[in-house]
Amino acid sequence: MLEVIRTANSGAISELAVLTARNRSRYSSRTTVHRSRSMSVKVLYTTHALATGGRNGHTRSADGIVDVDLSIPKAMGGPGRTGATTPEDLFAAGYAACFCSAVEFVARQSGVRLSSLEIRANVGIGPREAGGFGLVASIAATVGGLPQAEAEKLVAAAHQVCPYSNATRGNIDVGLEVSVV
Repeated sequence: MLEVIRTANSGAISELAVLTARNRSRYSSRTTVHRSRSMSVKVLYTTHALATGGRNGHTRSADGIVDVDLSIPKAMGGPGRTGATTPEDLFAAGYAACFCSAVEFVARQSGVRLSSLEIRANVGIGPREAGGFGLVASIAATVGGLPQAEAEKLVAAAHQVCPYSNATRGNIDVGLEVSVV
């Protein structure tokens, strides 16, 4: 069964076609079509993950490569189990890898050669003044082989093409920090 869900996203109406949960397998193949007035995405790759038990549970990617226990950190009043991770750890790892690729892409497109590149993504979670919880993030880029001003321009351009940056823009605060070596 196919249903269309309409959502408001920064003033743009989006249509997201999804299969309902009824009568489908745990990792079924399905087609997602996303159209909005502000952005259109031609999906080239889709991945799936399943979580059970929430923040004190377990999550696993469909291919089994990501297969981790989750635990609420002690700082948030949870057990902070040894050997477990958090959704924020997973988000930070994905954002760092994606942003690194975005910087490399922009450098290549600009004909710039980097001697080194390291991206550290920091993701924080906490209560929002309006209620519920929210995220904040920052990206710290250490760029080798460029002067400071050029490295800052490169990182700013990467922030415009990175899919994680595009997904978070207008939704969570993301700070950028650039240093050169």
